[in-house]
Parts: sequence; C-alpha cells; structure tokens
Amino acid sequence: MDTAAALLLFAAITIYAIFGGADFGAGFWDLTAGGAQRGERPREVIDHSIGPVWEANHVWLIFIFVVLWTCFSEAYASITLTMFVPLTLAALGIVLRGASFAFGKAVFRQRARRSFGAIFAVSSVLVPYCFGAIAGGIASGQVPAGGRAGDPLRSWVNPTSVVMGLLAVSVTAYVAAVLLTWDAHRLSDEAMVGYFRVRAVAAGAVAGAVALVGLFVVRSEASYVFGGLTSRALPLVIISAVAGLGALFLLRGRPHRGGRLAAIAAAGALVLAWGVAQWNYLLPETLTVSAAAAPSGTITAVLVAAGLAVLLIVPAFILLYVLDQRGLLPEEGVDDEPGRGPGASRA
Repeated sequence: MDTAAALLLFAAITIYAIFGGADFGAGFWDLTAGGAQRGERPREVIDHSIGPVWEANHVWLIFIFVVLWTCFSEAYASITLTMFVPLTLAALGIVLRGASFAFGKAVFRQRARRSFGAIFAVSSVLVPYCFGAIAGGIASGQVPAGGRAGDPLRSWVNPTSVVMGLLAVSVTAYVAAVLLTWDAHRLSDEAMVGYFRVRAVAAGAVAGAVALVGLFVVRSEASYVFGGLTSRALPLVIISAVAGLGALFLLRGRPHRGGRLAAIAAAGALVLAWGVAQWNYLLPETLTVSAAAAPSGTITAVLVAAGLAVLLIVPAFILLYVLDQRGLLPEEGVDDEPGRGPGASRA
C-alpha cells in the first residue's frame, strides 16, 4: 500500500511539473517579451494560451500536499520545517501571480497594467525556481528525517538546489515555448510561430547545458541520486533527452502535434527520473517510503479517494483542455479599452 501511495505522489508531482510548469514557463516569456510595443503581440498569444486553464493547474499542487501530509507525515514535517522559506516564497508567488493575472485584465491605466504584469512575470520565475531548489535540497540530503528541521538557509541555498532551480526554470520555459509555438500556429500567426520557435530552441539548449552541469554537481553533492540516475533511472534520462531533441526537430517546419507530446514527455521523464533515482527513499538515505508511511487504513482511504477523483475530476480536466484546444472556451477577463487587444501590453 505504501508503494502505491508513493507512486500516486510522484505521479501528481509529474503532472503538476508538466501542466503547472508550462503555465509558469509562459510567464517567463511574458517577462522577457520586452516593452509595451515590442511585447504586445507575444503577450496576447500567452494570455490567449493560458487564460482558460491557468487556475486549474494548482489543483495538482494541493493534491500533492494532501497525499504527502496524510500518507507520509514524517516526511511532510521534515520538508516543511526545513524548507519553510522557499515554500513561503513559492506560495506568495502563486498568490501574487494569480492576483496580478486577474487584476491586470480589470484595469485600464497603463501604469497599473505594467505593475501587475511585472508581478505576474517575476512570480512566474520565482515559483518554479523555489520548487526546483526544494527538490535539490531533498536530493542532496539537506532535509533530516524524524520530523526535524534542517538548516533554513543552506537547505535550499546550495549547489544542487541552485542547479535544480535553474533547471526547473529553463525546462518550464522550454515546454511553454514549444506549446506556445503550437498555439501561435492554431491562431494562424506565422510571425509568432517563428518567434516562439526560436525561443524554444534557445530554452532547450539552456536546459540541456544546465542539466549537463547539474550531473557533475549532483555527483559530488547527491551521490545516492547520481547513482540512481546513472543506473535504474538511466532509461528515463535518455527518454527525456531524446524527446527534448525530438520536439525541437518537429518544430523545424510546420508545427506538429508530435512536438507538443515530445516536449511534455521530455519534462515528465525528467521528473520521473528524479523519483526513480532516489527510490525507495523519500529523503535519500535517511527515510524510506515504508518507514515514513502512515497506517494501512489511512493509505487505503487516500487511495480510494484518489480513485474517485480519477473518475470524477480527471474527465473534467480532459474536457477543459479539449475545449481549450478547439477554441470553444470564452476569453477570460473584462472588455478592454476601445482599440486594445485582449492581451494589451503590461510591461
């Protein structure tokens, strides 16, 4: 039962990394789009892409916390006590990001739009970096077992955390650029297809470079995870690299649906590789899945609830994304000033 709960937890982390990550990555391209005039059209495409679905992605984050807290309370206590600083920053970033995205559509003054846009964009980089830094701290053994608090600074400000944070930002930017290329193609905007295609290639190159450097850092700072990455998780590492390159290959000409799937597979395989590499530990070399597990009755109740969620909620998510991809969902927000587009400049 404890293994099933752990697999459920890592599945939820993977889903959030893909869909929530793409959402955050779109915010990264909002941040780098440039000034009011130069960045107007890219921001319109970004708003059009994430507007109907962005609020739904954080359901997976809530699910992750509930499963971790209920099924593996000792690990939950250790992680939250040690990583309360990056977790607080991430929570603040999520709240500010959501508020700025919503309020930015309800104001007409250019100065207010720019302020909300800046908050949205900066938060979109802060949140994935913090989550990546947390993963790096866990992988490098900075979180002690036993529900005790580790060093509140070094736990997430260390070489592995920095590399993992940068990798999270670059991978989310890469996935978002690939998906935005497809969305620009759906909008028949060839200029934006080229715009996001270039950024997908650049982000993919940066993510590959960071991952390569990260291997050397993980080798010295997180030897157990490195050993897993080069053995039992090696097939997933290879799948991630091949899928990432395959997505860029499929973007060379006319955007292909396979490019989106390949980019998603690249990100998903990377997260799964981390989980497989540190298996069967929740906290490498100090706390195993079985040692941290709650009583079997508790885990059974969580698994039953998760099964009901699969039957009731997952179909709703699928319907949401299908309607979004077919352009059948209404635009979010209020009417803009006369003569301004739905994604009017925010920065």
